[in-house]
Amino acid sequence: MPAPSPLPLDPIAEAHRQWTAHGWGDVADGMAAVTSVVRAQQIMMARVEEVLRPVGLTFARYELLTLLTFTRTGALPMAKASARLQVHPTSVTNAVDRLEAANLVRRVPHPSDRRATLVEITESGRKLAVESTERLNEQVFAHPGVSGDKLLQLVSILTELRAGAGDFDTTAPDRR
Repeated sequence: MPAPSPLPLDPIAEAHRQWTAHGWGDVADGMAAVTSVVRAQQIMMARVEEVLRPVGLTFARYELLTLLTFTRTGALPMAKASARLQVHPTSVTNAVDRLEAANLVRRVPHPSDRRATLVEITESGRKLAVESTERLNEQVFAHPGVSGDKLLQLVSILTELRAGAGDFDTTAPDRR
């Protein structure tokens, strides 16, 4: 599918102008910031989905597979996967259902907690996660649309926004 033609003007800049013209100038920058982040997320997700679609993954399923590859045992309780991915447990259940149907993960009983179920990556799931990561690294992450110092500034700004929203514990040690 060909990329859409660029618009003749920046619609967010025009919205900012309109906000100001309609007496909302004191919040026009905030509106532009929120709208810009949402649009940037749409652009980035379209690029990610374009890379993952040929291998039969959505970003949510890719994230779960990748999270499992990062664990020592290749398995996590479903509730812990939900917390680490910052999504509702129903979303993890849906992703596990789809991945399990494709033989990329399996549900196994928790060895010490009969109430919990582990989701465990299969060898084919591990292989697909690594292959998909290599594709994303090459086609998206190596060229995210912003480079050098601006990329680091963007990450820093978004980290500040996330921390201010209570997205993670700011008193925990940084593990980067």
